[in-house]
Amino acid sequence: MEDALTLIELSEEEEAESELPGIAQDLDEITRLVDDYELECTLSGEHDPKNCYVTIHPGAGGTESCDWAEMLLRMYTRFFEREGYGTEVIDIQEGDEAGIRNATLWVKGDYAFGRLKAEHGIHRLVRISPFDSQSRRHTSFTSVSVAPEIDDELEVEIDEKDLRIDTYRSSGAGGQHVNTTDSAVRITHLPTGLVVCCQNERSQHKNRATAMKVLKSRLYELQQKEQEEKLAAATDVKKDIAWGHQIRSYVFHPYQMVKDLRSGYETSNIQAVMDGDLEPFIKAYLRWKIAR
Repeated sequence: MEDALTLIELSEEEEAESELPGIAQDLDEITRLVDDYELECTLSGEHDPKNCYVTIHPGAGGTESCDWAEMLLRMYTRFFEREGYGTEVIDIQEGDEAGIRNATLWVKGDYAFGRLKAEHGIHRLVRISPFDSQSRRHTSFTSVSVAPEIDDELEVEIDEKDLRIDTYRSSGAGGQHVNTTDSAVRITHLPTGLVVCCQNERSQHKNRATAMKVLKSRLYELQQKEQEEKLAAATDVKKDIAWGHQIRSYVFHPYQMVKDLRSGYETSNIQAVMDGDLEPFIKAYLRWKIAR
């Protein structure tokens, strides 16, 4: 700011138009810094600075949706690499013919939850199906769930009687021991229907501990959303986009466009988005939150 003001004063005194490009460059940088700072100020939620769990689950549509879920997994993996986030696959289940039936990742990095909560909801794909012999256009849906990693000190009540715990053989990599023992764990929370799985450790005990941690985080996030919905109902606030509903459309055919249905941000550069260029969507979401 000081440099720009000094250049402006000099250019006015000396009528030096040669300083104008430098002034314009400084103003562009100031605008960028203020814009970034404004967005950082929106990440003031209690859990925004924390790590998070990202779960990808295909909707109805069989192989089509499973393939779309795997495409989203690849997109997010590339985004995490771009941002320098640490990731660990907690659970992944292959589709019967193609794609994945489910995947849960632990994402570690500054403000991972605060930024990635922009991705929570239903993602819709429209394309010519590679699995359709008649090359017809198909629409597929996949849900993305983002929950903060909850500290052990935070109490989330879970009654053991409300849990169904199943063990099974891991289907992932990890060597002979992993694939020949019932080390993988699936926990179902009966009152809510939430299901979490973990198969990344050789120890059933470790997998159970990790699965419980994921369940705790997802239950906490569910409780927070229920409180928000009750408040909205009490104050007669109508939400444009309800939690868990469609948030973004990816159209591959008959034209190419990715559009966020909350912020209105869109781009025709589908390849960049599928290669992990999600920052513009996250920034647009945060600005949308500010406006609301």
